[in-house]
Amino acid sequence: MSILTTKRTRRLLLAELVALAAVTSVAGIRPGTAAAEGGVVTPDGRVYTAYMPAATKVGQFYQYSCEFDASWVVLKTFGHDVPFEDQLDVVGYDTSLEPYFEKTADGVIIYGGDITSAFCGDYTSNMLARSTGTAFLPLFEHYGLHAETVTTREEIEATLDRGGLIWTKATVDFLPWESSTWLTPSGKSVPTVLGNDHAVVVMGYNDDGVVIRDVLGPTNTNWERAYEYDVPWETFLAVFEAQGSDGVGVLPADAGATGPSRSIKPAHAIEPADPLQVCC
Repeated sequence: MSILTTKRTRRLLLAELVALAAVTSVAGIRPGTAAAEGGVVTPDGRVYTAYMPAATKVGQFYQYSCEFDASWVVLKTFGHDVPFEDQLDVVGYDTSLEPYFEKTADGVIIYGGDITSAFCGDYTSNMLARSTGTAFLPLFEHYGLHAETVTTREEIEATLDRGGLIWTKATVDFLPWESSTWLTPSGKSVPTVLGNDHAVVVMGYNDDGVVIRDVLGPTNTNWERAYEYDVPWETFLAVFEAQGSDGVGVLPADAGATGPSRSIKPAHAIEPADPLQVCC
């Protein structure tokens, strides 16, 4: 992901405290209006068809490590606190070609390693550093979780209904993007975005939209960015498609094969969000 400065100034620390207290983000979903029969009511009164209290932490591991921060959320929620270095060892690190881009007559082309099978790019300094969901499937499976790609709203909802979480590519704050194509040395092409690539976790939904866990938190591009926020379905799905509908549904190993489990006792402490903010 890109575009941020997270130097621990007094302003940032205060913003992080506010964001954590709100665990949330910006515009107009009324959670109580979309309640499904048998849905989940959060401690602060929000109503979702399904909701998993996902783990959170203050900020990312590195400036451009968002994929690993999102996977940390998923792993921690299901009982595994996995440091960045351990995750990278399993996912793999393709250093064959440091990513760079060119604007051509056919659009923006990003040249880099094979992000479908590993992470590529300097996660400390290169805004193009990234990976895709298929590279993270082995990580979740390594820790005994059930993981599979999800590409539609129906698949996302089905995973959440069973008590799972969705690791997904997005844009920062679900804002507009510049479409790009990632081109690997072997000629494989992957749809992506240029300057605001990001990864987050979908932790619940209702008829209006999804609820997101985003550990990026407050930065100089958005001091009000919270760690939990709602995104309308229309906005979410448009961003999801721009990123190649790149999602991974993750379930605990003991998840039942059938039947919804929409309210799960979290494996960690969680503070209620008050009030919920809404993105986009």
